Amino acid sequence: MVGTGSCPSTGRPTSTIPDPMSAHDARVVVVGSFNVDHVWTATRLPSTGETLHGTYTSGPGGKGFNQAVAATRAGVQTTFVCALGEDAGGQLARALATADDIDLRDACSDQPTGTAGIHVDRQGRNSIVIGAGANAALSVDFVADQRDTIAAARVVLAQLESPIAAIVHALQLARDAGRITVLNPAPADAGMHAALLALSDILTPNESEFSALLARHCNERIEADRIAPMDDAQLHSLCRKLLPHGSAVVTLGAAGCFVSHAESDLHGDNDACYRVAAEAANVIDTTGAGDAFNGALAASLALRPAAAFREHVAFATCYAARSTEAAGAASAMPRMTPRD
Repeated sequence: MVGTGSCPSTGRPTSTIPDPMSAHDARVVVVGSFNVDHVWTATRLPSTGETLHGTYTSGPGGKGFNQAVAATRAGVQTTFVCALGEDAGGQLARALATADDIDLRDACSDQPTGTAGIHVDRQGRNSIVIGAGANAALSVDFVADQRDTIAAARVVLAQLESPIAAIVHALQLARDAGRITVLNPAPADAGMHAALLALSDILTPNESEFSALLARHCNERIEADRIAPMDDAQLHSLCRKLLPHGSAVVTLGAAGCFVSHAESDLHGDNDACYRVAAEAANVIDTTGAGDAFNGALAASLALRPAAAFREHVAFATCYAARSTEAAGAASAMPRMTPRD
């Protein structure tokens, strides 16, 4: 998602996405994780058994929280449904949600708030290990308590750092209410049930996640590094095999992203499949860039339901590029709306 290109225009082509709400009702609900990130930066990523010297910082993260911050800073009213510990990490999450005017709905857990250990090299590349902690306590019952909030949203966005049953229920509630469901199937090694695919209007894997999904659900063994250079027709065919009735947006890092729609609903686009070029960026840290993309995509869908899908993706691509120009994850999300 970081490379060359230009920021999206602000035109408003007709879209086929239904919109029973008025503009002032635009809302996003994000269901997912909060982690306290512990970040070590060095000249390169360490090899097995190797010790490197570097610098250390700590700050807020977790895919769910990153995406909620991105959505709210992209200009949409955002609710974040999660589970937090009654510890310093939980206090941090609550304070930051208040500061960003995020409507926080947190299940309190006796487990410590989730954590992540992140290594970042001088090119901004990273490797991450997460400890679920309280994130594992997000329950179906707690999600069910948010039924009215989910029904009032225009877009519901989720990931896979929380219990799968809770995510399935959140997306089912959104589907029942006729809302747009967006699933970011990350991380790649998380369990991905077929029910989640069936409940996803929009699926947003990166190359590794797309490769894992194809292997798990389509019996297609394709290495992640073969995805970006693949012929468009072949890639579109794989997307349709994985997600017959929805739209897939496969993020490809420096190669931008690939969009694939079901022929029955192009969401205002002229083509069933196409690529969107990456944005130029002065990269400092790519941690959270995928989350920036997803949060911005959800915000754009909620704020501009009449826009063609291509415009939503172009805005999300531009937003993600800007997020890499500062260190950190949630803290690096820019304040930038689709109308900028």
